[in-house]
Formats: sequence, structure tokens, C-alpha cells
Amino acid sequence: MTVNEPKFHSSKSEKPTIKPKQTNSWVPALLIGIAIAYLALVQYIPAINVFVQAFAKGVGPFFANLAKPAFLHAAWLTLLLALISVPINAVFGLCAAWAIARHNFPGKAIVLSIIDLPFSISPVVAGLMIVLLYGRNGWFGPWLQANDIQIIFAFPGMVLATAFISMPFVAREVIPVLEEFGKDQEEAARTLGANEWQTFWRVTLPSIRWGLLYGLILTNARAMGEFGAVSVVSGNIADKTQSLPLFVEDAYKQYETEAAFSAAVLLALLAVVTLVLKEILERKTRIKDVE
Repeated sequence: MTVNEPKFHSSKSEKPTIKPKQTNSWVPALLIGIAIAYLALVQYIPAINVFVQAFAKGVGPFFANLAKPAFLHAAWLTLLLALISVPINAVFGLCAAWAIARHNFPGKAIVLSIIDLPFSISPVVAGLMIVLLYGRNGWFGPWLQANDIQIIFAFPGMVLATAFISMPFVAREVIPVLEEFGKDQEEAARTLGANEWQTFWRVTLPSIRWGLLYGLILTNARAMGEFGAVSVVSGNIADKTQSLPLFVEDAYKQYETEAAFSAAVLLALLAVVTLVLKEILERKTRIKDVE
């Protein structure tokens, strides 16, 4: 007599398969289209229109506008502003970056906030601040007037405004590079007998040179393209205190549209060169990864 043994059916637990959610294929295309349309309306079409208007009557009138005395004076004044303010901010930025990245001191966060002040404050307000300090009725106005020193509505005031607006770039680009670089090589150089100056020139500066150049390019671009603060302190006097951005506005108001667009093309080309150099340096130093 056979006993039927119970049959055990081993049922394997089947894991439920999770199907990936199918996203609508038109969503990425829609987002890309919105981004391109926005950039076209805000940047591409206005930039193309500047070039079209500048060359509307040919290349000859374009270069003729660039040869006018008012334009040449404005371009030369803009170049002088950059030649003065960029080295000043380079020295200040290196000193500030060195102090912040290499030392801990009370008020360090406040110093960083002050360096970032030109990013958060309106350039027009910055120009007004300079007027309230160095103007005729400002804090230092009576002393300056007694010593026959003119700051407002003169070139020195334009230098102050340009230097203030373009102040943060060198420091803000060098600080993360110094922090990433560390102190080991500098301490090794001091151990081998190098003084502070030799350590800076032979160890620190080569390690931050690309970040420094990156900051200088941004500083130069901001200095040559500044309008608001310089407009307040300069008075926008033709052939005297008129920089290139101010020349564009004044020429357009005087219905000299061809001269205005020709000068705008020069500023646009400067911006293109800045972007190209910026991209080259970002690839060279991988600044994006450091930040």
C-alpha cells in the first residue's frame, strides 16, 4: 500500500518588475525651445540688430564713424580707465585673496561681504556714494575745493567709480584657487630657506596664474563696459569726461545712430573676445570644478 506523499510545489517568489516611467518626448523639446526663444529675444536679435544697423550703409561709413574725434577721445579715455583700474584691482585682489585664504582673523566674513558689495549694489548708487564723499557738498568736498582738486565731473572720479565697480573679480577668482592649492608647497619653500617674496613669486604665483588671468579678463571687461557709476560722476561731457559707453548713449540721443551703433559694435566685439578668453581659461584651469 503506497502512501501518496504530499507534493510540495516550490514556488519562486517573483519580483515585480518596475517599468520605467515614460516621459513625454515633447517636454525636453519644449523646454529647449523656450530657452532658445528667450535667448533670441533678449540677446541674439538685439545683438544682430546692432551689427545690421552699424553696417547698414556699408563698411566705409562704419570706419568713418570710428575715426571721428569724439569717438577716438571716448575710446582713449575708456582705455585709460582700464589701464589704471585693472592694475589697482589686481594688486588689491591678490592681497585680499592672500589674507582671506591663508589667515583666519576676526571680521573675515565682513571683509568678504565688503568685497562682494559691488555685486549687490546698483552702479548708480555707487556713483552717488562717490559724489556724496568727494562732491562740492560732500564730506571731503571743502578740503578738495580749498586745495583746487577736482574729483567729481573729472577723470579721477571716473577712475574711482570704475575701480569700485570692477573690484571683486580678481579676489573672487583667486581665493578658491588658493584654497584648492593649499599651503604644503609654500611651507616646503620656507623650510628650504625661501623668504616670503621668493615663495610668492616662485611657488604661489605660478599656481594661481590662470585664475589671476581669468579675474583680470573679467575686471577689464567690466571696467571698459561700465556705464551707471561713471555716468553719475563724470557729467558725460563730450571730449572731456565721456567714456565709450557714454558716447553710445549720447550719440543715440543726438540722432547720430550710425556712430552709436558703430561704437556699440566695438563694445560687442570686446565682449566676444572676453567670452572666448574666459572659455579658454576655464578649460585650462577647470575653474568650474574648483568652484
